[in-house]
Amino acid sequence: MIYVALLVLMFCLLIGVPVPVSFMASAAWLIFFGGPDGTGYDPSQLLPYGFAQMNSVSLIAIAMFIMAGGIMERGRIGEKLIDLVDVFVGHLKGGLGVVGTVSCAVFGSISGAACATLSCIGSIMFPRFEAGGYPRGHAAALMSNASLLGLLIPPNATLIIFAWISGQSILACFLATVVPGILATALICLVNLYLLKDNPSVLVSERRSAPERLRMLKSRGRGALPALMLPVIVLGGVYGGIMTTTEASAVAVLYSIPVALWVYRGTDWRGLAAVVVESAVTTGVIMAMLYSVSMLSRLYVLEDLPSKMLYLFQSISSNRWVIMAMINVFLVIMGMLMDDISVVVLTTPIMMPIITQLGFSPIHYAAVVGVNTALGCITPPAAPVLYLGGRLAKAPINEMMGPALKFMLLCWVPILLFTAYVPKLVLFLPHVILGVPW
Repeated sequence: MIYVALLVLMFCLLIGVPVPVSFMASAAWLIFFGGPDGTGYDPSQLLPYGFAQMNSVSLIAIAMFIMAGGIMERGRIGEKLIDLVDVFVGHLKGGLGVVGTVSCAVFGSISGAACATLSCIGSIMFPRFEAGGYPRGHAAALMSNASLLGLLIPPNATLIIFAWISGQSILACFLATVVPGILATALICLVNLYLLKDNPSVLVSERRSAPERLRMLKSRGRGALPALMLPVIVLGGVYGGIMTTTEASAVAVLYSIPVALWVYRGTDWRGLAAVVVESAVTTGVIMAMLYSVSMLSRLYVLEDLPSKMLYLFQSISSNRWVIMAMINVFLVIMGMLMDDISVVVLTTPIMMPIITQLGFSPIHYAAVVGVNTALGCITPPAAPVLYLGGRLAKAPINEMMGPALKFMLLCWVPILLFTAYVPKLVLFLPHVILGVPW
């Protein structure tokens, strides 16, 4: 019956049923027809389990980071960051793309969300790209890929949920994606420069003299300093042992309010109230999804799905690195069908027993999950971030797919292979800072 339940889930997702409802449909099948004797499971045992899973202080951090990101998105922080980065690379051919990519990486360390990063940085950068002669499809694909850096550079709501489900340290999971995030930033910048090096329509700004650049750096640096201090305060407090992740998320909200209201003056109290409402709606959707999928994951475990999947993998190969490749393919396929949070919540209870039995570090697997879920956000048919980038840039999907595919193959596939098969470099920061074993 477990295989029928999986087919029910996949069928519902493919025909466009909302993800939480798809989860509940698969769970309902197992409730009525699951179990060793096919008589199903008692719902009175599953409903309290779902509520017990939701009773976690760590989940408060998700709501707080969503709110902090929304406040800073409205607070004109993106414009200040872009102006600062432009001082260093704005004179290069294709340098405007580097400005957008690095700005996404910095803003991602504040918002922790790809769509918020794309909405904020993209809305500022797309008019500049158009004025600079950038092809619309390239600009949309570039910013869609660069916005995924918000899913790798902490804080990150996806990894908070992963740590909550798997029982791992949130700090260690955050650190596991830092090296892949930095490498992804560099690769996206380099691929952007390579793709545009022979494009005659791309304009190049005048090279500034050293004194002029220094003067601009001082003035723009002062303007961007309040925004840049947020990740320093949050991550410094967390890794310094001053605050827990949940406390740091609350501090992020308290810090972002005066910065958005009175320093950058990008919003007012009415706009702040709108952010609170939007954050509450987003958090409510996530919590409903977590509740439904926590029960479904419990049913999958009761049906011994992890052992069945491990047996399937081992029937193909007994080499654990080959099995790691199959796990990556499985995560990519799941990412093509649903959003990043749904992938994490659904697959983590299934995959964690397999990962530990194969001898992989759970923190290493956290980095693998982070990169795979990021890739899934731009991989059709779901690809919510890719489609959002097309709408913001007003670029037809046929103009976007060519550049987007190049960025995926030249940037994300190497990062995925690096994350999966070079665990010591991935675990370098968690090992050095927190003592996580190799």
